[in-house]
Amino acid sequence: MKNLMISAFLSMIAASSAYLVSDSIARADDWGCKVILCLSNPGGPMQYAQCRPPITRLWRELARGHTFPACSGVSFRASRPRYERYACDEGFRLTTRTSDRGREASCVSTTPQTVSGRECYYDRAGSAISSRWDHLGGERQCRRYVTRRPEVRSKPHFVDVTIDGIGRQRVWY
Repeated sequence: MKNLMISAFLSMIAASSAYLVSDSIARADDWGCKVILCLSNPGGPMQYAQCRPPITRLWRELARGHTFPACSGVSFRASRPRYERYACDEGFRLTTRTSDRGREASCVSTTPQTVSGRECYYDRAGSAISSRWDHLGGERQCRRYVTRRPEVRSKPHFVDVTIDGIGRQRVWY
């Protein structure tokens, strides 16, 4: 999917002169579009010499507090920059809660996981508190939703890039 999006975007750059109908339409060779293309490279944003100047400029502009460059044109759009500090493994979702220690993030499994039987306990009324016994494959297993610490992303900023008819990709930086 990534290679298809990159190929489609490269084709759009090659044919950009056909799309230049007015000044209100973004050119495929604009700085913002170059940045999106370079950041979406699986080999890294600085792999190709043509990407080094726009990416170097991007890091400099972001360090000064400027916004992520825009890239909108014929059948190509980039969302506003967003930020997600934490990540969870597949099968887990990120949750946040507020406690006396402030806001806390955690990863909670999307389905109950098998845990030690010592974790299945009941209150005085006989109701399961956080775990439950299930019968799976003829065996009785203690299962509950598991909570883990989230990972801190090395690249917490992202934009969503959409190429009409091709798909959408999230580019992390």
